[in-house]
Amino acid sequence: MPCIYFNNNYMQGIIMSKYGMRWNDKIKLALHELEGKVQRDSAGRTGEVWPAPEQVEAWTAERQQQRRYGQYCGGSVHSDGITKEEHKRKGFMQAVLLQVVQSAAFALATIALIQGMTRILPDSITVSNTVNGRELPIYCVQTNENKVALSFDAAWGNEDTQTILDILKKHNVKATFFMTGGWVESYPDDVKRILADGHDLGNHSENHKNMSQLSDEEKRTELMDVHTKVQELTGYEMFLFRPPYGDYDNNVIKVAKDCGYFSIQWDVDSLDWKDYGVDSIIKTVTEHKHLGNGSIILCHNGAKYTADALDTLITTLQDKGYELVPISELIYRNNYHLDHEGRQIAD
Repeated sequence: MPCIYFNNNYMQGIIMSKYGMRWNDKIKLALHELEGKVQRDSAGRTGEVWPAPEQVEAWTAERQQQRRYGQYCGGSVHSDGITKEEHKRKGFMQAVLLQVVQSAAFALATIALIQGMTRILPDSITVSNTVNGRELPIYCVQTNENKVALSFDAAWGNEDTQTILDILKKHNVKATFFMTGGWVESYPDDVKRILADGHDLGNHSENHKNMSQLSDEEKRTELMDVHTKVQELTGYEMFLFRPPYGDYDNNVIKVAKDCGYFSIQWDVDSLDWKDYGVDSIIKTVTEHKHLGNGSIILCHNGAKYTADALDTLITTLQDKGYELVPISELIYRNNYHLDHEGRQIAD
């Protein structure tokens, strides 16, 4: 924390004259109130489902406002030569200074604000996807809860989507669907039903290209073209991104983050895309060496045997004690870091 020096006797005299309280007592009171607010805010976030259905409209409005101010998918450097993160810090500190100047008790306002600064800075400063110099997506989540996330990539076929949705509804299971722009255009009614049934809509790029082979501008276009299509079709602002083929590098993760996205991989691959059969899918997932609390399971809506295996796959996972949740309910959205395996860990 930065240190601030000032004339203690002089400031104590001001506080005594204005508030009739001793210097130490006033500081203790201010810090006590600050801690109470932080604790209440933290308690209020416990168990938060993000985003809850009723938050979608507010989230959309917030995203649109942020995009108007260039906070998503803009250039990495502002015209004044500073990065966006530095710009955020600069703006925040200017707001702090303004509040301090306007305060009658300079020292108290300064101390209170600095004390809380690390807790109220933007979320991007309290999270890290960097591990040993590499930018990683989220492969799984460290949690004590018996929860796993079922996800489907939707890039080509659509013959079984309705059946998959019916089975999920039968078991009251919510999942995550990562969709390409072409799939969204071809099957808009299915996109709407996926959202209406309470599942996550995820971004799988516009054209299903190897993202690491594209320029940063092309990466942004791949992300935001399908983002805009889904937003205009449903009003929903996507925030989960799965790179096609699982292909990524540092810049892919950074650009996705710049566009407001969490990059998501998986730690359990059903291998349904290999068309080995129903039993193979069930065994591969339920006996997978990485299956555990916080696992993210990869399936495909267009694979040959996925729909036939899904009912038994769900019941077998439930028999093992797992609750199946969408990725949005599994991941942490702030105050986290990743380990070398891409496991998301709460700070």
